[in-house]
Amino acid sequence: MTSSSDRSPAVDVQGPKSYEIRTYGCQMNVHDSERLAGLLEDAGYVRAPEGADGDADVVVFNTCAVRENADNRLYGNLGHLAPQKAKRPGMQIAVGGCLAQKDRDTIVKKAPWVDVVFGTHNIGKLPVLLERARVQQEAQVEIAESLEAFPSTLPTRRESAYAAWVSISVGCNNTCTFCIVPALRGKEKDRRPGDILAEVEALVAEGVSEITLLGQNVNAYGSDIGDREAFSKLLRACGNIDGLERVRFTSPHPRDFTDDVIVAMAETPNAMPQLHMPLQSGSDTVLKAMRRSYRQERYLGIIEKVRAAIPHAAITTDIIVGFPGETEEDFEQTLHVVREARFAQAFTFQYSKRPGTPAAEMEDQIPKEVVQARYERLVALQEEISWEENKKQVGRTLELMVAEGEGRKDGATHRLSGRAPDNRLVHFTKPEQDVRPGDVVTVEITYAAPHHLLAEGPVLGVRRTRAGDAWEKRNAAEAARPAGVMLGLPKVGVPEPLPVAANSGCGCD
Repeated sequence: MTSSSDRSPAVDVQGPKSYEIRTYGCQMNVHDSERLAGLLEDAGYVRAPEGADGDADVVVFNTCAVRENADNRLYGNLGHLAPQKAKRPGMQIAVGGCLAQKDRDTIVKKAPWVDVVFGTHNIGKLPVLLERARVQQEAQVEIAESLEAFPSTLPTRRESAYAAWVSISVGCNNTCTFCIVPALRGKEKDRRPGDILAEVEALVAEGVSEITLLGQNVNAYGSDIGDREAFSKLLRACGNIDGLERVRFTSPHPRDFTDDVIVAMAETPNAMPQLHMPLQSGSDTVLKAMRRSYRQERYLGIIEKVRAAIPHAAITTDIIVGFPGETEEDFEQTLHVVREARFAQAFTFQYSKRPGTPAAEMEDQIPKEVVQARYERLVALQEEISWEENKKQVGRTLELMVAEGEGRKDGATHRLSGRAPDNRLVHFTKPEQDVRPGDVVTVEITYAAPHHLLAEGPVLGVRRTRAGDAWEKRNAAEAARPAGVMLGLPKVGVPEPLPVAANSGCGCD
């Protein structure tokens, strides 16, 4: 039964309340935070100014549980806010996401000043829980055991006017021994294709020109609706949407990566020549211990087929170093795959115990110094390969979608930044003609570094787009409101390139 407090507005007579969201973890969390922002703004809250650092009426932590010390990080941040809350009557703190789903009542016991704890399955309840906590003057802990409604039905405050995530499924049916995500997000639940395409069409109508199809195991899409070719059909359907210029997806699983997907990628004009294919390990022995249902030969076979069908495809990956029981020979097999696959970039992780996973209890945990040494060798090899692969781009003429906030030195260098079709980051000379994020420029690549490219000559062409119009319109509207705070991870749809050693994703795919 819904109480009267459930229907109470979140805004009082003193004016709208402000909110800040801090996000940790994977792309799924970033997209969930967009929904949390949409829910709060729908309830009358306004985003706190950039750099608020807890100086907001509501601070929401959207947490990740895949790192060994994730809880320490959360409680440290909560402790930092405790004195601020004591000085600010009416301030509320909410904790959601995977760690909240996992730890439940523990959060309130360790940090009794927290007002709301909610899980991954009921993010839509946040405004109601905040109001209930305010009225009842006690913490509200509500964790749903299964999905209440597909999250894409919720209001969404997207971080980009020109590029957007589109969730096609939630949950995961895999049982990887290092990953706790399936236990926290549940079994895979697919959206109906018509609902997905309707969302994409609505986004394009608003000016979005690039979408990234998102799922915990994106190419397993269809298993819940009984169609093994559903994902390739979805890609092809996206190719028929007028005005949609770029389609990407993340993250697939080698087990479910079928030939029909490769053909669809090659034959769909707006499917970008880019593939993120998590490897995790090159050793068949380690892959078996990880419960990864493919082996080295199968993985390299997929890479070979993709390259044959899409010669200019940029392939990236995730790799875990130091999984329990990993021998020097096992690690050499990983290096072998890296040399053979020639990844454009690899997001590498030192194995970290995920509490509640089988791997955390395995024998033969690798000493820290051994893991560190192997990690450094892998990073050095991948840096070398990334640079060599980027040098092959020199002299090519590429169309870039102008990006927002991706070039940290753009102001000092008088450059702008954009993404090539294969998602490589390119810094280019600022043209005389005005260009906006979402517009498209044509450039010639003149220099390559391991993690970016340069186009130092004059821009060869500028195409103003509906996406640029949408960015300009949104920017003008935002100028009349307090500046927003970022959600803690790279821009939606155009993730910033991170050094191989610094990526903070979960590496669970």
